[in-house]
Amino acid sequence: MATEASPPSKGEAPDKPPAMPSTAAFVEAQESAEFGELRRAHRSFAFPLTIAFVLWYLLYVLLSNYAGGFMGTKLFGNINVALVLGLGQFATTFLIAWWYSQHAAKKLDPRAEAIKARLEGDA
Repeated sequence: MATEASPPSKGEAPDKPPAMPSTAAFVEAQESAEFGELRRAHRSFAFPLTIAFVLWYLLYVLLSNYAGGFMGTKLFGNINVALVLGLGQFATTFLIAWWYSQHAAKKLDPRAEAIKARLEGDA
């Protein structure tokens, strides 16, 4: 997927990267309330989902090791509980990735872009 870059400003060479903000500007941005809100928005989404997924994964592993009879229970044909839960692991992975991309697009990216624009504008 190609991304579109904004055209260079008049008088600016197309190969020249934008001016980098100073270290002090980065530190100021990191200590700002806006950056704190961005970090909280990310952590409040990512940490609980990570913990939930790890617990779900460990449950699957523990059931596979210690509840063989349950995991071997046939649901229909040759499909058993272990297969359904194993496929559920894949489904959960893709669902979480999709959900995070939606969350990032709506709540994280606009805030991050605002911080970036302010930093690049001050450089």
